[in-house]
Amino acid sequence: MDEVEWMPRHPKPEDLRIGLISWAGTYLTFEAYRNAVRANAKSLGRRQIWDLLVSNEQETQAVVRLKSLKGLYLLCEADGSVCHGHPRTSHHGCFLLRFHRNGKWTLQCIISGRYLESDGEDVFCNSRVLSAYHMWTPRPALHVHVTLYSPIYHTYARADHSVGRIWMDAAVPCIEECGFLLHFQDGCYHLETSTHHFLSHVDRLVSQLSPQTAFHMQVRPRGLVALCDGEGGTLYPQGSHLLLGVGSSPVRGAEWFVLQHFPTWVSLRSKARKFLSVIYGAEVCATSERLTSMSLFQFECDNESLTLQLRSSNGCYLAQRPHKSVIADGHPMESDTFFRMHWNCGKIILQSSNGRFLSIAPNGLLIANATIPGPDEELAIRFANRPFLILRGRYGYVGSTSERDFIQCNMDQPDCIQLLPCRQGIYHFQAKGGSFWSITSFGTFRPWGKFALNFCVELQGSNLLTVLAPNGFYMRADRSGTLLADSEDITRECIWEF
Repeated sequence: MDEVEWMPRHPKPEDLRIGLISWAGTYLTFEAYRNAVRANAKSLGRRQIWDLLVSNEQETQAVVRLKSLKGLYLLCEADGSVCHGHPRTSHHGCFLLRFHRNGKWTLQCIISGRYLESDGEDVFCNSRVLSAYHMWTPRPALHVHVTLYSPIYHTYARADHSVGRIWMDAAVPCIEECGFLLHFQDGCYHLETSTHHFLSHVDRLVSQLSPQTAFHMQVRPRGLVALCDGEGGTLYPQGSHLLLGVGSSPVRGAEWFVLQHFPTWVSLRSKARKFLSVIYGAEVCATSERLTSMSLFQFECDNESLTLQLRSSNGCYLAQRPHKSVIADGHPMESDTFFRMHWNCGKIILQSSNGRFLSIAPNGLLIANATIPGPDEELAIRFANRPFLILRGRYGYVGSTSERDFIQCNMDQPDCIQLLPCRQGIYHFQAKGGSFWSITSFGTFRPWGKFALNFCVELQGSNLLTVLAPNGFYMRADRSGTLLADSEDITRECIWEF
């Protein structure tokens, strides 16, 4: 079978969400238990995240509605007050969004012509005369582990640490070098690579975050961003090798990137410790002892039904075919490409749409044959493009602070959890500085342990997972902000975005 062109998936709705920061540095916030809207929060949490619903977009403006995670809309009333509810008419809750050169946004009520503004705490729509108080800074609300895709060149950014540069030349984002951490600090963004280096204004990777690594971000609806140095320069691919650098004359549209959550790629191994690989264009077998690009699969999972699609680097999906065979020639909407997943102590069992479980035939081919799963149907799974985890739960990111003894789960800035594979599905969690995560008798965690402990990681979605801690309980986010391992069952507080 001929290799097909790699087609990027459309951004997910959660990748397009934003936070809006007022001139005073506070976030537009909906109140959880009443219909008020304020701007008094200092960090980006669930109540500060909005869906941007676009009905008419042009080069410098768009007509939008803002919808909260509660499912209600930002509404401007006739008396200038702003609330949170359901629109009463077709134009109620519609704003004219204008994009300004400094990266700021203004939101003008379609009905009254008044601008959305804040005094640093309250939010209202009173004035028709534009001023600095009406400016809002958009902040993408997606997870900080991202990939940059160029819709002009149809390629992804790739860090090359051997020469200290970033190239826009990766056709498929299946390696860790295509993942970047997007740090937000003092209104600017810093782009960090998988080896914890930062892109600077002089186009090179440096080891320390500084003003020379700070970029201003222009944000447009539908996930488009541009990064500027604040002195007239813009980041875009340059030259025949598409070096990502700062310049002043991009080809039209080359400075715009699609910002997306970094996808999950995994490798799978059989009971005989052989990697599942695509051979001869489409056949899938477990005969290789060496990990290659054809042994990597993108893990695409429906969060609700736990049905899984595995996309190979040839651009096609694993599919159940006649005579029990599993072939990498499927397309995303085919029902035969969906498999139900079951977990057993960090190993995954896949069940095809005909009810049979995937196993390895004596000749190494992957087939859907077993009616009852056993050890031969268990596949060892490991992250292929992630040397670390960044975990975000219901109350924020997992991280540590000098002010607290225990690891927290309500941080605005996350810690990197370095992954040290122990055995399939089992990892050691290493904190910054080389120490290990330790657990107390109360189920809390500290980041300065001397000995490595075993954590069992199980994927629950395309970018969702659960962690079974060394004490036998699931790790969960507590409303108090403390990270705990005390849950016997998987609840929504046990689901982590990574």
